[in-house]
Amino acid sequence: MRVTRVLQPFLPLCQRLLPGLPSLPGLPARLAGLSTALLKATVLDLAILAGHLLLYPSGITQERRLPALPPAEKDAIGENGTECPAQLPTQALPPVVLLHGFIDNRSVFVLLRRSLAQHGRHRVESLNYSPLTCDIRTAAELLGKHIEEICARTGSSRVDVVGHSLGGLIARYYVQRLGGDVRVRTLVTLGTPHSGTRVAPLANAHPIVRQMRPGSEVLEELSRPAPGCRTRFVSFWSDLDHLMVPLETACIDHPDLLAQNVRVTGIGHLALPVHPAVATGIRQALDTLDAPETATAAAAHPGGLTVA
Repeated sequence: MRVTRVLQPFLPLCQRLLPGLPSLPGLPARLAGLSTALLKATVLDLAILAGHLLLYPSGITQERRLPALPPAEKDAIGENGTECPAQLPTQALPPVVLLHGFIDNRSVFVLLRRSLAQHGRHRVESLNYSPLTCDIRTAAELLGKHIEEICARTGSSRVDVVGHSLGGLIARYYVQRLGGDVRVRTLVTLGTPHSGTRVAPLANAHPIVRQMRPGSEVLEELSRPAPGCRTRFVSFWSDLDHLMVPLETACIDHPDLLAQNVRVTGIGHLALPVHPAVATGIRQALDTLDAPETATAAAAHPGGLTVA
C-alpha cells in the first residue's frame, strides 16, 4: 500500500482505448495489458454484483442494535451478539461505522465487517439510509444522529467511518460541514467521487446524482477552507473504477485536510468493499493511531495496493 498524490489527470478508460491516441513506444502492449486487466475487473465486478443481489434483501432493514453494556463486556461481543475472544486490545479502539453507496444497503459490507471482527474490531455497525434520499446534506445529518447514538450507547467519544462511493461523500460532508470531526477519528472512503464524476449523464434525473457532479453546490461546499479539521482521511481509489470519470476524482485534494490517497490496481468499483486485500488496507488505516505512522506504514509498500 502506498500513499500517492496524483500528478497528472488520468484519461477515462474508454478514451484510452479509442483509436487515434498519440504514437508512443510500447503503447500497443500497454493498451493490450490494460484491456486484459479491465476485462478481468469487469468480470469480477459482475460476479460480485450477482452475489450482492442475492444478499441485498437481507440488508434492507436496519441491523439490530445491541444494548449498552459495560466496557469489558462490550469488547467480548461479536457481530452476531455471540461471545468471542478479543484478538487485539479493543478497549482502545473506537467503534467502526460502515456506510454504503447509492441504491445499496448494509449487505455490501458482510465480508468487510467479518474481516474487521476477526482482527479485533467487535464494535462494528452498518447504517442504512433510504435509496430515496435526495440530498447529501440530509443524509449527513442522519449520519450524525446515528453516530451520536452510537457514542452514547458504547461510551466511546469517537468513531471510525468507512464509506463506499456515495457513503464516503455523505460522511465527508458530515465531518467538514456539520462539525463531525469532533466525533470521527478516521474516515476511510472507497471509490468516492470527491471531485465529482461525469459517468452516466442520463442519471442526472436523480437529485443526489447531480450533487455528485463536478461543480455542484455540495462539492463546492466541500472545497471551502476547513482549518483545524481533526479527522484523518484515507481514500482508496482504483485505476479500473468504471464509475469514476475521471479516475482521480476518487482522490482527496484539499489543503486543510490530513488526507492520504491509496491507489488500488486490478479491481473495479464494486470490488472495493469486498476484496480481502482492500480489507487489509482498511484495517491498517484504522489501526494506526496517528497520521505520521500511517504515512510511514503506507510508504513501506512502494508498489501500491495491487490485487490479483
